[in-house]
Amino acid sequence: MEALPDFRLHRPTTLAEAVAILAETPAARPLAGGTDLIVNMRRGLVEAPALVDLGDVAALRSMEAGAQGLRIGAGVTLSALAAEPTVARDYPAIAEAAAAVAGSTHRNAGTVGGNLCLDTRCIYYNQSDWWRRSNDYCLKYRGEICHVAPKSKRCFAAFSGDLAPALLIHDAVVEIAGPGGSRRIPLADLYTGDGIDYLALVPGEVLASVHVPPGRTGLPQAYAKARVRGAIDFPLVGLAVGLRMEGGGIGELRAALTAVDMRPFPIAGTEAFAGRPADEDTARAFGELAREQASPMRTTTVKPWYRRRVAAALARRLLLQLAAN
Repeated sequence: MEALPDFRLHRPTTLAEAVAILAETPAARPLAGGTDLIVNMRRGLVEAPALVDLGDVAALRSMEAGAQGLRIGAGVTLSALAAEPTVARDYPAIAEAAAAVAGSTHRNAGTVGGNLCLDTRCIYYNQSDWWRRSNDYCLKYRGEICHVAPKSKRCFAAFSGDLAPALLIHDAVVEIAGPGGSRRIPLADLYTGDGIDYLALVPGEVLASVHVPPGRTGLPQAYAKARVRGAIDFPLVGLAVGLRMEGGGIGELRAALTAVDMRPFPIAGTEAFAGRPADEDTARAFGELAREQASPMRTTTVKPWYRRRVAAALARRLLLQLAAN
């Protein structure tokens, strides 16, 4: 891995100051935990003449739960989120997803905002410069073709953040701060589905916080992921499921996937399971629904067909697990 290139470091103490620096400095990048950004800079994947360190912006590090739901500052670390008692009690899938990210040292530095804005990944992109150069680079950076789908003009690098699906089953909303003020959008709308321009942020904007509405507080839920190694690795498939039983049948079923597309997304069609028993047949049908909607490409060393089967297995397992509990 190469040494870091030269850059100028800014350390604002307010969100307004951070936004102003980002807006006034072309190609400046916000720096939170740096667990992804710094690695990509060392590999030559990111060219940033300036970094805006958000670590001293106190407004980004707060977390509050109450009648209005849950508010999580983008600067809250993953370890702090996973350890927060209120989150573990009322939003266990969120706590489980935060605890599943990489290793403990990564979670101590990595942040909520960083995980939600994680760069898309691919085995042809996340490599050293000499490796990428010898393979004529790729469409995502410097190259002219997508090695995953050479005949396509689209980049298929996958989004692999763990937190997004756990938040999507709660219809989370994100607050974005920018030169024109702040705006709120559904978390699902933060992702464009493009492997290159994967976030719906304009220059100068930064993710400030995540808001989880109170309507599903206490929804029985869980998050699970599959990865090559049991620690550190990004997910091959990540799945969050929320299941509420009513009168012996399914009252509400919600689910969302990550790592099997250029964006995280809710699984469509789960309302069709309302009223059905949470038995083996229903679990298999739910698994098939997850498999059909998972669309991984050859972005990892693991075959896409296997990852679709894993999505089905995780869906079946989590539904039966939640029903049993």
